[in-house]
Amino acid sequence: MNLRFSTAFAAVGCILMASCYPYDESQRNKPTQKTPQKTVTSPEQQKVQEQRDKLKKEQTAKKKAALKEAAPTGSDIVETTVEPSVTPKPPAEEKRAEIPVAGKVPGREGYVFSPFNNNKLIDVRNIPSGTLVADPTYPESAKKHFRVP
Repeated sequence: MNLRFSTAFAAVGCILMASCYPYDESQRNKPTQKTPQKTVTSPEQQKVQEQRDKLKKEQTAKKKAALKEAAPTGSDIVETTVEPSVTPKPPAEEKRAEIPVAGKVPGREGYVFSPFNNNKLIDVRNIPSGTLVADPTYPESAKKHFRVP
């Protein structure tokens, strides 16, 4: 029994000592030197690349020429006079229904009385002042809304 206990104690001690061994993290963070990639191209690949560059230049030249041809010249421009128009008056604003403001409950921060049903307390904690809120005591189809004081 004593031998088992001492063997187990020795094994635990070795594990603890191994876990306390300092680990050198600087080796992992050392930057490696990257060698620049050298592209070795054959003469055929160089010719193909030159042809592609030449085609791109030709295409851009064609686009520029097409834009110059499409641009109006002095003879194409026709002068027109625009009569000043009378700006129409904006329509009279319709009077919107006043949205009621809920009443604060004295002594209870974050609770208000519904303007539609004064007996009901409504919890408006974490809702900023002035926010339009639907009264939860009415269905959505009734559209009873009020502002948080």
